[in-house]
Amino acid sequence: MLLVGCRSGRAGLLALPLLALLASPRPLQAAAATEADMLLYTRIAALNVCVALVAEVPFDKAVVIAGETIARVIRGEHDSAIEQLGGQPLSLDELRRGSINSAVLGAAEVCPDQLPESVRRDVEAAVQRVTGSEAIPPPPQPATLPPGDAAN
Repeated sequence: MLLVGCRSGRAGLLALPLLALLASPRPLQAAAATEADMLLYTRIAALNVCVALVAEVPFDKAVVIAGETIARVIRGEHDSAIEQLGGQPLSLDELRRGSINSAVLGAAEVCPDQLPESVRRDVEAAVQRVTGSEAIPPPPQPATLPPGDAAN
């Protein structure tokens, strides 16, 4: 079989997966980001901030990059909607602000020693205002096996 406009037909064969992708049904509206999605995105943003800080990226840039990434993921994967906030689409600016805040709070849990002292103080003050707690809880520690139970 020879496809129109192609001498060998190879280009047409290469286009078949693209045509199949375009023809496949797409959901009309993506599901809002769940609490589990948001926890994952916050953790990813926090880790991105921590890695960037180790690589000597200035804190402000590290946080903006991590926040922008997560805001765009929520926009693209969830049509800008978050279940915990009512499931209605948020503006990109609202997503950015929330994602940056999440990145900072997450980084304060994951790598507090890498944050600027003023940021660490501000985060601790904000956490205290909201929860009444004196400090940011430490991240969970990996489980340890009793002596003699170590895997080989």
